Amino acid sequence: MDLLQTFLRLHVPQFFKSELFQPEEEIVLAPSAGGTHEHAVAWFARTVAREAVEELYVSTARGLIIPAGRFVPAATVAPVGHFRDQAPWAPSAGVALVLELPSTCPHRAREPKRLGYAAADIPCYLLVDRTAGRVTLFTDPENGDYTAHTQTDFGKPVDLPAPFSFTLDTAPLR
Repeated sequence: MDLLQTFLRLHVPQFFKSELFQPEEEIVLAPSAGGTHEHAVAWFARTVAREAVEELYVSTARGLIIPAGRFVPAATVAPVGHFRDQAPWAPSAGVALVLELPSTCPHRAREPKRLGYAAADIPCYLLVDRTAGRVTLFTDPENGDYTAHTQTDFGKPVDLPAPFSFTLDTAPLR
């Protein structure tokens, strides 16, 4: 049985999530996020719903199929109805932004996840790096990496491009 089939047949304990990093041939189990994480994701979802110029849907715990494996971002933003009738693991095509708030192993979010999301041509990757005390918005995926990024300390704003087209206050993401 290959690694993907093993991964898809896993019985993941309640309150855990599983991700597959294919280039590394690694299956990662992580505990569900705590209250601070959930608060930041909920605040982000409300802000996108209120401020974005286009109507978007923020999904949590949405499994994405990408060239580098199967990732579960903290939040996935796509047009309303995009994930309707989709299986638990959905193709990443059409996703506008992924949000990561790593609490354990932030190196995975900084490198393999960034490269994976870029290889999937997801236009925006918002990394809330509490370990480093900053927020980084990666944009313009090309040739397997993002060609542009904006990095700011917590509390400083970051401009989100279309279809968001608003300035995000990063203080509540701490």
